[in-house]
Amino acid sequence: MVSSDISTLWVCARSRLLVSARLQPLHSVDKLRSSVKAGEHFRSPLELLVHLLRDQGEVLTQIVRKTSISVDHIEDQLLSSRLSTNRAELGAARRVLVRLQRLLALEPGSLLRLLNRPPQWLQKEDVKELRKSTEEFALIINDLTALGERIKLLQEEIAANLNEQSNRTLFTLTVVTVLALPINIIAGFFGMNVGGVPLSQDPEGFWILVALVATFTLIAGRWAFRKRKDY
Repeated sequence: MVSSDISTLWVCARSRLLVSARLQPLHSVDKLRSSVKAGEHFRSPLELLVHLLRDQGEVLTQIVRKTSISVDHIEDQLLSSRLSTNRAELGAARRVLVRLQRLLALEPGSLLRLLNRPPQWLQKEDVKELRKSTEEFALIINDLTALGERIKLLQEEIAANLNEQSNRTLFTLTVVTVLALPINIIAGFFGMNVGGVPLSQDPEGFWILVALVATFTLIAGRWAFRKRKDY
């Protein structure tokens, strides 16, 4: 599963300056720093911002890809009825995706407002590249949302399966209790240490009791299995 370490990046762009602030290291910023150290040339601060957005998009794409692979594996186990601790994994993945959606939900809107009213110092080529990056970024956020909904559906299906298993277990215990009820009642009556116990002097009394217990057990079993078919 992906890491749950998520942080916010603040960026301020001017005609000749780009300032960023963050509380902890970010993969996208590290990739941009590596590109600068490698000698990549940027003709304007906005081109640097576009590169940062693309790096951020690549990181998010990796998160979506890794999470999708994990969800595919869990879904295969669900279809083959082999569930273990997958609920915790799904919950952790969904929490990460929800946090990402909350942090990134406003970013495309802010960029679109910037594109609708660009500053005078923005060049047409920069606006074009920024618009393209914004559209790609919006698609990635849609993928995050779709993956979150998929995880939610899997969680609901797993919960339904577990609930069904619990109901079957309770029904089995109920059937066992019903089947054991006749013999327990008869054993309780005939186990009383009092006089006048029926069939105590009858040489065939044991077999009569066996027949009574078997008859009541068959009746109870027939009723229980009929209820099971209805279930």
